[in-house]
This record gives sequence, structure tokens and C-alpha cells, in this order.
Amino acid sequence: MPSFATLQASVRDIPTIIEIQEETWEPTYRDILSKEQIDFMFEKIYSPESLTQQMQSGQQFMILLSDQTSVGFSSVSEEQPGKFKLHKIYVLPATQGTGAGKYLLHETENYVKSVGGTVLSLNVNRYNKARAFYEKMGFRVVDEQDIPIGPYWMNDYILEKALN
Repeated sequence: MPSFATLQASVRDIPTIIEIQEETWEPTYRDILSKEQIDFMFEKIYSPESLTQQMQSGQQFMILLSDQTSVGFSSVSEEQPGKFKLHKIYVLPATQGTGAGKYLLHETENYVKSVGGTVLSLNVNRYNKARAFYEKMGFRVVDEQDIPIGPYWMNDYILEKALN
């Protein structure tokens, strides 16, 4: 069983975040989105400039370590008092099924609770198999949303979980 840990990320961790995304996005979204949309969204969301701006505007990023190797990350921010949004949570494909995602989600929830959060919400593509993982982890669908991103659309479910 791998030994997991998390650490709060900073701008110096952006290359690690991008490296994890480069290995994660295509396998995650290739059956859901066109290559053009994946490339467009990746550049818009995961350029060094965009990640720096996200960090500076209040998103807290966490890096997941497995035996001292970076294998995933998450990011959250407070959307309104007590209500946080999970913007990103990804683990490398090779670590999926090892408990890495569950560990990272629990640590992210613990962080949110430690700063006064009582509700965690997230968006997941309606066709993303990760929805089942989130529901198993206690999230429930509360709405649907179609979000324009450039010339494309993100067709998402909005899920929420009360943090006790």
C-alpha cells in the first residue's frame, strides 16, 4: 500500500501541476470531448500564467505525494461564506484505484473544514465516470449547468456535500 501525504502548493509547484495534467487530461476526457476542446481548455486553464492567476485569486492548491513522488493535486476556493468549490482534483492514471483519489479528496475536505467550510461543491462533466466516485464519497447532484468556454460547452452536473 502506498504511503500518501499532501502539501499546500505554491507558484513554484506549477510545473508539477502541469506535468500531472499532461498525463491525466487526455485519458480522462478523450471519450467525452474533442481533442480540439481538450487542447483549448488545457491551454486556458493550465498555462503557467493561468495557474499563477488562480493561485493569486484565492484558489488553494494541494499536491498529493505517494512515497514522496507527486501523483495528483486538487484546488479549492471559498465561493461564499462557508461554501467552497472543488475546482480540480486529479491523480495520475497509474495511481487510480490505489486509494490516492480518496485520500486526496479527504485531505481537501479536511483543509476546507479547517478554514471554516461547511459545504463543498464541484462540477463534473455529465459523461465523466468520476461522478460515481464523487457520489460514493458522499456528494449528491443538486443541479445541471451548461458553461460556455470559448467556442465550446462544458455540460456539467453540480454536486454538493455537507462537511460535518
